[in-house]
Amino acid sequence: MPTFGIEEEVFITEPERPTFDSFYYLARLLVKNPRFYYTHSAHNFARGSDLKQGWVSGVEISTGVHSDIDSLADDLEKRRAELASVTSGLIVPMGHLLNYDTPTNTCGIHIHIGGIEDKKRVYSNLIHFLPVLPMFTASSPMAVEEYFGQSYRMLKCFATGPIGPDWTERFQDVILSKRLGTIELRACDTCWDMNRIRHLLRAVNAIAELNETLDPCVDMYNGLRDEICKRGIIDETAHLVDELRSLVDFPEEMLSHTASDQIKETYDKYGLLGAYSAMDSGYRRGDFTPRLVEKHQRTNVVKGALGFVAYFVPRLPYYAWKGIKEQA
Repeated sequence: MPTFGIEEEVFITEPERPTFDSFYYLARLLVKNPRFYYTHSAHNFARGSDLKQGWVSGVEISTGVHSDIDSLADDLEKRRAELASVTSGLIVPMGHLLNYDTPTNTCGIHIHIGGIEDKKRVYSNLIHFLPVLPMFTASSPMAVEEYFGQSYRMLKCFATGPIGPDWTERFQDVILSKRLGTIELRACDTCWDMNRIRHLLRAVNAIAELNETLDPCVDMYNGLRDEICKRGIIDETAHLVDELRSLVDFPEEMLSHTASDQIKETYDKYGLLGAYSAMDSGYRRGDFTPRLVEKHQRTNVVKGALGFVAYFVPRLPYYAWKGIKEQA
């Protein structure tokens, strides 16, 4: 029986951009449950030339390991509620911020699959359905407030990429994780909508339980990947929606009208903070509704510095161990 775990990244903005206050929120989370969140949380930074637009990226929380998809989703909801309880900024669960153009400053939801003997089978079968799976949660329609398509993050992010010959090469859409020994689906954007995430998890579970090995069609996927990231379900991949629905039931309109589409519509009507506040409400309460947010930057240098010391410094040994395992 396969087992599953989730790593989810989200932005915390104050209110338009992430700040070092994010460390303070993670420090509060760590104090709340140090045994769990020492290894089940993380903070990310932008890299390279993206640093000119800001150092701070998203924060990460992860679940425990589950053999039941519904209990896994319940665990993620619990972790979300705990993060929300210690956070006063806007929690913005999307693949890439609307007002940035930073391929190293992105947020995804990574699904790990373990407890399986034939890892190559699950790996191949996930790739077979890769043209479809990211559309369950695609949520990065823009860069510097200009429309891109379904997932700027998936196409531009340094941490995702086409499928190569080495399945342990870290920055691909699906990999074998060196650190955990799991098959890791990395292609999907994070998303506020737990209904979308639950359907994605059920689809992944159905694929993991398949007893046959499907043709991964790697060349086809890599060749169409740019168009998939921009347009979503296209004519060349539409048959895979029907094939996946033969394994697991889900609303087809979930893929034809994506979270990216919903974000773009909200941005067009309510602006940047309207879209961000709607995602914050969706994450906290399951209600994707824009609200009025003051535009001035809310940041506290002292609070951010204290948070950095209280959260980042005690976890340096874990960061070092994690880096070694991932490069081994």
